[in-house]
Amino acid sequence: MDALLDNHRVVYTPEGVALPLIPAGALPRALAWLVDLIIRLVLLALLGSALQVLGKLGVGLFLIVMFCVTWGYTIVCEGRWGATPGKRLLGLKVVAADGAPLGWTAAVVRNLLRTVDMLPLGYMIGLLSSLFDRHGRRLGDLVAGSQVIHTGNTHSRLRLPEVAGQPLPLPLKTHEHALLLAFAERAQGLPGARRNELANLASPLTGCSGEASTRQLYALANGLLGRQ
Repeated sequence: MDALLDNHRVVYTPEGVALPLIPAGALPRALAWLVDLIIRLVLLALLGSALQVLGKLGVGLFLIVMFCVTWGYTIVCEGRWGATPGKRLLGLKVVAADGAPLGWTAAVVRNLLRTVDMLPLGYMIGLLSSLFDRHGRRLGDLVAGSQVIHTGNTHSRLRLPEVAGQPLPLPLKTHEHALLLAFAERAQGLPGARRNELANLASPLTGCSGEASTRQLYALANGLLGRQ
């Protein structure tokens, strides 16, 4: 019974690094969806008013804009940042089932299948699939291999040096993300020489060596966590 109630997930990389994932329940996801709906309605209302002056041409343009906003809003936000404004407000994020960033393909699949989750009324299929899945995933998430999680209970607790975050210069695999975060968190407790020695192993990524490489890894780790 306890196993059914405990939906916490821990994903282990090949190196044995544990990535805790706390799946989001139906209520915070519904609230995030409501926030995003309000944002889209306000956006469409503003654009509709602006295009109204164009007459019939404005009507045609508005239909195109409405299609783009309806479908593109969530796909772009989740594919690019892993979360819509509504999810960010509620402290949620969409990731791959293994804890990696979501990616564009999964973002498209999970959002296109939202129409199936909504059938026959009021997200019935999505609700039923989430009830039968231990981690509360709707059909779109199951097919896309994605998971909505609470960001406040995962990497946000990592205490890293206060170095301005920088984007990764090249794409990394899931276990490499984990290694980068593990180094940034634990290297602070290592002697300087040992810390720099380990950082030198990542010189192809950082483009430098020694203390500079260590600080660059801190910056990349903070960037990976979305910290500026």
